[in-house]
Amino acid sequence: MSSFYEGREVWFLTGSQDLYGEDTLRQVAEQSQEVVRLLNDSGLMPAPLVWKPVLKDSDSIRRAMLDASSQDNVLGVIAWMHTFSPAKMWIRGMEVLSKPILHLATQAGVEIPWDTIDMDFMNLNQAAHGDREYAYILTRLGVARTTVVGHASNPAVSAKVADWVRACGGWAATHEMRVVRFGDNMRNVAVTEGDKTEAERRLGVSVNTWGVNDLVAAMETVDEASVDALVQEYEERYDVAPELRVQGDRHDSLRYAARQEAAMRAFLEERGAWAFTTNFEDLGGLRQLPGLAVQRLMEDGYGFGAEGDWKTAVLVRAAKVMGEGLAGGASLMEDYTYNLVEGQEMILGAHMLEVCPSLTARRPRVEIHPLGIGDREDPVRMVFTADARPGIVVSLADMRDRFRLTANVVEVIDAPHDMPRLPVARAMWRPAPDLYTSVEAWLTAGGAHHTAMSTQVGARVWEMFARIAQMEILVIDESTTQRAFEDQVHWNQAYYRLAEGL
Repeated sequence: MSSFYEGREVWFLTGSQDLYGEDTLRQVAEQSQEVVRLLNDSGLMPAPLVWKPVLKDSDSIRRAMLDASSQDNVLGVIAWMHTFSPAKMWIRGMEVLSKPILHLATQAGVEIPWDTIDMDFMNLNQAAHGDREYAYILTRLGVARTTVVGHASNPAVSAKVADWVRACGGWAATHEMRVVRFGDNMRNVAVTEGDKTEAERRLGVSVNTWGVNDLVAAMETVDEASVDALVQEYEERYDVAPELRVQGDRHDSLRYAARQEAAMRAFLEERGAWAFTTNFEDLGGLRQLPGLAVQRLMEDGYGFGAEGDWKTAVLVRAAKVMGEGLAGGASLMEDYTYNLVEGQEMILGAHMLEVCPSLTARRPRVEIHPLGIGDREDPVRMVFTADARPGIVVSLADMRDRFRLTANVVEVIDAPHDMPRLPVARAMWRPAPDLYTSVEAWLTAGGAHHTAMSTQVGARVWEMFARIAQMEILVIDESTTQRAFEDQVHWNQAYYRLAEGL
């Protein structure tokens, strides 16, 4: 499967003006190209930064912003005011820009040349106040942006810029995303509901429903050769339980799971969809709830939400894109049960069947067990435990007048004990700052019970994503206290209502 970032790019725009003369402007161009080279050579950028000619007047700035906004492969723009660029020149351009923007406050050199500094040097190297002029107009215009400060050779600067590029990737992914809902939401559940029209306005995602029997019909068109090929792949990539193998007495169940995968994949590809949902209360003519098929599709980058939860499907797909190429993985997750032994507090997360194997580098086992819910045949699923890594769990909830992202920084850990009778994929983690504060804060925020877990990107990327989307985000991390968190929830209530207009 091709990379999401293949063919994508970020434009690097440099601000100056005609006042300084051709010799200075030539040096401006050379030095800004060097900044781009340093950032690209860091090896951290998921998509390349592309240098554009220095911008010196209002018309060229407006044209650059229009061009960036009109090209689908442009993820966003980075702006640096190398010299003093009068900010009124940027007004018309900023008002037509529809792509994310990062303000890079940097300069050509790291150290002041103490022995040789003169007015010629000062004339060329005046980004310190050029960036302040630019930031003023962004603030006055109310432009949502990310600001990164520091020299391009600093690894911390490159890492922040790369995180922003990934957040732009997540933003682009939602704006290109179609979600297929096989059936409706789980009945009487509140948090999986949401305003699909507002989601398309805010995130660009199109969410629509197909009957489950449309999938059943698609399964009937899958040829046996396709099923054979998938079964062979399962046996090569995973530890398949003996009863599911070719000569096993339950091999037909594995073939049925393969038929589900082939049909779902074709169904999604035909509609250009990168995310989907299922619901154990709405299975139509399906013989088993899709488990293995869902896990395999998530492994290939698809977003998924259980029980019709399209908002989580959107988050999982965004997490997949933002984390592409990094160690770790992303998956649907759900807090299931706590360990409340003093000093050993932790959370066991799982779902009925659908946790993505990208969360482990180990070889999963394919098994079949009763589900006890859904009133269908025993479903096939992969069983494994997520690898120990830093991670984050993020939920998206409709708060009536806005969407709210709630994020909790976690440490995924090795399970302290075996769980031989738990036949599902799972993750064990310690939430920051501790289990009690974490859960209190999450409940205060009204965070959803379904989340997207990522062990690839952390809170900074999600905060950048939320800033681009102009969406509320509440982060629970090492610095969280319950009192301050409650205050933030209350302040946000007023802010976001006022920000949308009375």
